[in-house]
Amino acid sequence: MKGHSKAPFMPKTIHTERHRELRSLLVRERKAHGLTQPQVAKKLGKPPSYVAKYELGERRLDILEYLDVATAIGFDPCDLLHILREKYGGGGDGGDDGASG
Repeated sequence: MKGHSKAPFMPKTIHTERHRELRSLLVRERKAHGLTQPQVAKKLGKPPSYVAKYELGERRLDILEYLDVATAIGFDPCDLLHILREKYGGGGDGGDDGASG
């Protein structure tokens, strides 16, 4: 088709190793601060299923939601981003999830 270029395959970020690592780090921070999912949800003004869904990978957080979660839990949002960047770099492919492209 004229005017349409096929972009290289990029896996959805919710299914990448990098996203799994972010979810794991969020759970670790919540537990390190002695908080339950319902407690975090209450601080966010959300139902407990909101926290469960992003921790299980059923829902993605946008950057503003991530900042809200960091504030609710009580950690510096930059800390987890630095960990992810050191482990996976800044590449757009989200790490190795078995897909090639």
